[in-house]
Amino acid sequence: MRRIIAYLVRFAVILFGYIVGSLAASAFLNALFLGHFGYALEPGHPTIAPALYFSVPFVALFVAYFAFMPAAVVILVAEVLGRRDWLFYALGGAVVAVVFLGFAHRIGDSDFDVTDNSVRLALIGSGMVGGIFYWLFAGRWAGSWRREPLPDAES
Repeated sequence: MRRIIAYLVRFAVILFGYIVGSLAASAFLNALFLGHFGYALEPGHPTIAPALYFSVPFVALFVAYFAFMPAAVVILVAEVLGRRDWLFYALGGAVVAVVFLGFAHRIGDSDFDVTDNSVRLALIGSGMVGGIFYWLFAGRWAGSWRREPLPDAES
């Protein structure tokens, strides 16, 4: 019974980490595109902050949707191997972004394909940021569900 509860808690932590990683990747993308279009992220700016309150969660829905399957594979590999280093998750986020870019290219829809190299690099960078934030909230304890509980010290 304790093992099932440990699995459910770990699954909840993974889900929470995925949500946080998607929000972080979305926030990074929003910040990059605002900077690209010449808007400064100034505190107290009357139009930028309300726009970010809407656009960051909205874009995070798309990030989470398109990254789900490749991210699930990376998370599964990390859990099975017990990888707990931030670099693994940063590179895993980059791989997830590259898989998405490959999918967008192979789908055959010219409106969906990403052809600008700066946008490709922004997507790969946001994947890395999402992977690092996933590591902060869930990846540092990867594989913890596999550990056997320590026996009592009574002799």
